[in-house]
Amino acid sequence: MILTGDEIKARLGSDIVIDPFDESQLNPNSYNLRLHDELLVYEEIVLDMRRPNRSRRYRIPPEGIVLSPNQLYLGRTVERTESHNVVPMLEGRSSIGRLGLFVHVTAGFGDVGFSGYWTLEMFAVQPVRIYAGVEICQIFYHTLEGDIREYSSDKYQNNRDIQPSLLYREFRDEADSRQMRLAFGQEPPESDD
Repeated sequence: MILTGDEIKARLGSDIVIDPFDESQLNPNSYNLRLHDELLVYEEIVLDMRRPNRSRRYRIPPEGIVLSPNQLYLGRTVERTESHNVVPMLEGRSSIGRLGLFVHVTAGFGDVGFSGYWTLEMFAVQPVRIYAGVEICQIFYHTLEGDIREYSSDKYQNNRDIQPSLLYREFRDEADSRQMRLAFGQEPPESDD
């Protein structure tokens, strides 16, 4: 079941936090979230899952900024959200999609218990000028059935800013558990091969 706009408003302060909240952004079954005034753009030609990738921060000026095709732009919402007992989901607004702008490449599905700003993975089909403060996407909420275990990732929970991919942390844990530790000057054991 998806919550109605009235039910979203009724659950504010308990199951749902939207900060700041403006009733004019409330829809029949969703709430519009706005684009913050900063973007991150990766500087690497080839992005590597196993390590942090360099990025550059840009501020969106009052006259807007043009997004180019074939470039990923990371943005974030102005609003910080938090959810308990409901699953948050994010979708681009149809008016934004009709300009050829994807607001989230794959990450529109949230987790119960998530708290923070939503990082937007924006991709333009053709050049498009965007502006800070525009209502760029909408959040909606599903009810849950069964026992609830809230999201508690140390990667993205309680974020305060745009979040580039932190997938490399998962590889680091895997590599650390397989890596052999040697004391200084110690030779590795000979192979049985």
